[in-house]
Amino acid sequence: MEDILQLVQKYFELVIEWAVLLCELIGVIMIVLTAIRGVIAWIRKNPHARLIAAEGIAIALTFKMGGEVLRTVIVRDWQELLILGAVVLLRVVMAVIIHFEIRSERQMLGDEQEETPAKKTDETPVKPKKLPIIRL
Repeated sequence: MEDILQLVQKYFELVIEWAVLLCELIGVIMIVLTAIRGVIAWIRKNPHARLIAAEGIAIALTFKMGGEVLRTVIVRDWQELLILGAVVLLRVVMAVIIHFEIRSERQMLGDEQEETPAKKTDETPVKPKKLPIIRL
């Protein structure tokens, strides 16, 4: 029974390690793609270049934090946990700062994308047509 538990634990740790690597890889790819999109937007003098960069970095940071959270599953001692906690805390602070930057950039550009249905003034509600009553 003990051998089966060790085998399950070994495969569980392997799956977690691969999931961490996948999350980290997606985060790195997102950062590279965001950098390319940001540079292209900057060269074209797009006023939304900073917003494009900040949103991409926020998404990438989310994947990187997901990898760190998964890594907590296989932590073996307190020193690793403290280092991991410090990394997660640093990334959370960075995410808050980036989200604040995104909000302020949107307000500065007058480009608030969080539109509620009540704000839509160009559409009038369509009344359903009454069907004629046909009597046989």
